Amino acid sequence: MNNGKIWFLALVAAMGGFLFGYDTAVINGAEQQIQSFFGLTPALHGLVMSSCLWGTVLGALFGGRVTDWLGRKKTLLFVGIFYLLSAVWSPLAGDYVSLIVARFLGGLAVGCSSIAAPVYIAEISPAEKRGMLTAIFQFDVVLGVCISQLVNLLIGHACAGGPNEWRIMLGAEAVPAFLFTVLCPFIIESPRWLEMKANGTLMAKEKAPKKRLFQKAYLMPLMIAFLVAFFNQLSGINAVNYFMKRIYMMAGMTDNAALSLAAMTQVFNAVATFAGMALIDRLGRKALLIVGGTGYVISLTCCALAFHYGAGMLATICVIVFIISHAIGQGTVIWVIIAEIFPTSVRAQGQSFGSFTHWSFAAIITFVFPIAAAKFAPEKIFGFFAIFMVLHLLWAIFIVPETKGKELED
Repeated sequence: MNNGKIWFLALVAAMGGFLFGYDTAVINGAEQQIQSFFGLTPALHGLVMSSCLWGTVLGALFGGRVTDWLGRKKTLLFVGIFYLLSAVWSPLAGDYVSLIVARFLGGLAVGCSSIAAPVYIAEISPAEKRGMLTAIFQFDVVLGVCISQLVNLLIGHACAGGPNEWRIMLGAEAVPAFLFTVLCPFIIESPRWLEMKANGTLMAKEKAPKKRLFQKAYLMPLMIAFLVAFFNQLSGINAVNYFMKRIYMMAGMTDNAALSLAAMTQVFNAVATFAGMALIDRLGRKALLIVGGTGYVISLTCCALAFHYGAGMLATICVIVFIISHAIGQGTVIWVIIAEIFPTSVRAQGQSFGSFTHWSFAAIITFVFPIAAAKFAPEKIFGFFAIFMVLHLLWAIFIVPETKGKELED
């Protein structure tokens, strides 16, 4: 395939990542209004906020099997349909139970897209460009987050806190969801998946591949997939993305200022992710994890200290540095490395395992955060995340292998 066609295929598949980011982050601007509108307790609020993520857990759990059974292309098409259903249903919800169900459907799409899209892009990409092309998925995730916050900002100013503001914010996702669904039929199926299907899951370049994922032969990639996903979420990234506006208000900002800064923060996120994409095939996956991990430790520790001493402005700066550190490191690397470290015969299963781990911890942390925020001072929460990021940095330095430039079959 020529470069133009490869880029087209990668960009369309990565739109699943754009919707992944948009769907998971759009509720940030609406979460306080939703809590007030439905009169939710902290526990129920956590359930509503995490409902999308519980869907991603189920989507990630079965997404690998679906991706292997239907193929990468058909799976992406069904992902688009589920995104569209969720985007139409969410703003029409008459009670919080309906909203939970609608958000859960979107979560199923997020979980499946976090498997099918990176696997598809990795399988159509030449080795020397695979890191950057697969990282387009993560860039689109961040772009989706960024656009959702800019759209929220525009809607917030237009509606000025009106009763339907949160409905318009959630419903706006229907536009990109429809576009993605329309484009999916125009991509080709993954040649590696077609070869795997034609050869009964045996690939010519792999020696005696084993189709069962959980066995000693795959212990190292399983450990890497689990820990990269575990540390990704124990950084607190989803808690910050979902409750960024609230966190900025904890630091002393007004409602409108917090919403504006949340949108601006995601612009920094997008720029930093683009930088990570440019560096991942030059510096390698391991180096970016170390750079981002160092930024994690510094920003989270300083953020905890800033909240402790009442330095609200410093706390907001630390949150921005934290987001940038995540974007350059874990944010760019996670979906690339999980898509690379398993052989083709179990790649979708391995991606499913990594995604399942990622979304399980994301759901737990998002559910717990409103409860924790009601009971603990913010410095204790950020200090908790900082401790885990010290462990992450040591893991990145001493254990993580480098996969830069290697063929998938190797």
